[in-house]
Amino acid sequence: MEIIGKVVQLGTLTEGNSPRGPWKKQELIIETLEQFPKKVCLMCWGDRVNDANSFFVGQTIKAQIRIESREFNGKWYTDVTAFRLDIDQPTAQPAAQPMNQTPPQMPQQPLPPMNEEYFASDNGDDLPF
Repeated sequence: MEIIGKVVQLGTLTEGNSPRGPWKKQELIIETLEQFPKKVCLMCWGDRVNDANSFFVGQTIKAQIRIESREFNGKWYTDVTAFRLDIDQPTAQPAAQPMNQTPPQMPQQPLPPMNEEYFASDNGDDLPF
């Protein structure tokens, strides 16, 4: 899945050791760019911690995420883990025309001559067909 949002805050760095070796994780909080924005806490593990630290507040990023829930003692916990983080590159928009410029003019062509006979006849029907 993919999510795009503005960086709101960088959470605390947590480090530890497990039987597999040392680990580190960092939370990255973003706000989605929807009509009703929502804040989402992304979990960044291992090398993604360095990626998360390279962003600044207000920057728009795109994250590839994995959502996973697990049960512990009868309660469910959900993690949103980012496995790829990039700066969001918006697609190119057509350049807006400055307000003080006039739009390009269409070439003027002479109007065809009017058919006087058509307007002069009144057969009681005002429809042209």
